[in-house]
Amino acid sequence: MSLAKKLKENLALPVIGAPLFIIGNPDLVVAQCKAGIIGSFPALNARPAEELDLWLLKIKRSLEEFKKEKPEIKVAPFAVNQIIHASNKRLKQDMEACVKHEVPIIITSLSEPGAIVRETHSYGGLVFHDVISIKHAKKAIDAGVDGLILVGAGAGGHAGTLNPFAFVREVRRFFNGPIALSGAITDGAGILACKALGADFAYMGTRFIATKEARAVDAYKKMIVDSDAKDILYTPFFTGVNGNYLLKSIIAAGLDPKDVMTGDKSLMDFGEKRKRLKTWKDIWGAGQGVGNIQSVLGTNELVKNLILEYELAGKTIP
Repeated sequence: MSLAKKLKENLALPVIGAPLFIIGNPDLVVAQCKAGIIGSFPALNARPAEELDLWLLKIKRSLEEFKKEKPEIKVAPFAVNQIIHASNKRLKQDMEACVKHEVPIIITSLSEPGAIVRETHSYGGLVFHDVISIKHAKKAIDAGVDGLILVGAGAGGHAGTLNPFAFVREVRRFFNGPIALSGAITDGAGILACKALGADFAYMGTRFIATKEARAVDAYKKMIVDSDAKDILYTPFFTGVNGNYLLKSIIAAGLDPKDVMTGDKSLMDFGEKRKRLKTWKDIWGAGQGVGNIQSVLGTNELVKNLILEYELAGKTIP
């Protein structure tokens, strides 16, 4: 049995909830896993660093108790995102916590994941790596990752420019392992389209920001519901790396969109200096699929809707 098939055994839907910086939290992750999709969060969201141990305990215990109460329901595994960047001084400590708790899936991003792969494989965990290009995909495979997350054009936050049709098909020429596809996927039809392209999972972030469990302010959730694709701005200004952001949040922060079209990659920071920046806290990331998000729902209700849409999409294809 392939790794992708093995992972899907405990899923109600082939979906991975993307690790939302600042927003992801144990309540959202537990709700996603209980609903039958892989839930995730960035390790850096647990602040201070010692809080990560408590978060992992809470998630594991909540899911174990739920499995005992309802053994007939599929409960998905969870994932933790490790940001491999020079400014992330917590990486070693956070990985020690993940190894201690044997986190099922580690999602790596921004740099070569070889060391993380070795640590995660030591207890039988899996590593999926974010990539925005064919070059990055090949480097990740050489580093020994188990799966790839293809972050295509239109994805929220840091995103690439490759069309998903081109991205998935080219990667499939040299990689047979699990692939998750990201980029403006907001409904069941989009999930089915991922499978048709050759991906194993849809990687959904923005849609889960607009949920009751997400740790985003109400104004952020409302702005997602009230926005359309035209309200997304793609720029490297805020971190030095290109990303998609809600145009209205940029304007609300007192910035002129015309003045935020260039950026310096050296300014990217996931350490203490980040507190002086508005990125993520006041400048809100979102993908181009916002026009298809009509309401703020509880995660369980949202996933049920996605399942119905996914099944209906399959029936309506000639």
